[in-house]
Amino acid sequence: MSGNVGLLSETLAGAKAEGRAALVAYLPAGFPTVDGGIAAAKAVLESGADVVEVGLPHSDPVLDGPVIQTADDIALRGGVKIKDVIRTVREAHAATGRPILVMTYWNPIDRYGVERFTAELAEAGGAGCILPDLPVEESGLWREHAEKHGLGTVFVVAPSSKDARLATITAAGSGFVYAASLMGVTGTRESVGSQAADLVRRTRATTDLPVCVGLGVSNARQAAEVAGFADGVIVGSAFVKAMLDAPDEAAGLDAVRALAADLAEGVRGRA
Repeated sequence: MSGNVGLLSETLAGAKAEGRAALVAYLPAGFPTVDGGIAAAKAVLESGADVVEVGLPHSDPVLDGPVIQTADDIALRGGVKIKDVIRTVREAHAATGRPILVMTYWNPIDRYGVERFTAELAEAGGAGCILPDLPVEESGLWREHAEKHGLGTVFVVAPSSKDARLATITAAGSGFVYAASLMGVTGTRESVGSQAADLVRRTRATTDLPVCVGLGVSNARQAAEVAGFADGVIVGSAFVKAMLDAPDEAAGLDAVRALAADLAEGVRGRA
């Protein structure tokens, strides 16, 4: 696959060739500061994450739980702008050579301008976008510009998605498919549940794209469980919580490094 999304596809294929799932980390831009968020993205990539999703903080993050909402609020009160999100992508990618995605709701891109956003994201080395609230039926304009700039479009499927709906969603996506392990908002949970394995099985029946599972994974044991049936393990709230709980930024970076290393062992089945 050409363009920036090609690096994402190569990275996921490389993990599969090693007989393991990829580790995908989520961190909001601008949290705890713009520079701190860039440092955190570099830290997790240097400590075992294969891919980073950079969150574009939003004032009404309907799919995000309290941990990520808190971080978004800190970033927004700090004045984070889309240009800071693009800078985070650019610097994290330049420092590590790894694929960096942006996870965002549709409204900020729509207001910023689709052509402007896709051009700037591609120029920064971004691999694509995860768009959890953009219906496939309304995604034509986005996909046209994303494809022009070599960006991937990652859609989210859920346990409630019927098989025919899964086929519609996966046919429109590129890079990978984001499988939400359960209904509800983001956050860490005691168990990831059997729904996720069934959703991965049903999604794979409709596409050759890798299927990565998110929502709820917080430790190496859970990462190993999900890695047993998914192509990638997505972890967000656990990284954000590690930074929120730290007494200062340096301690927060140490905490996310340790968590990334732990989770990297988990996706390799060594937990």
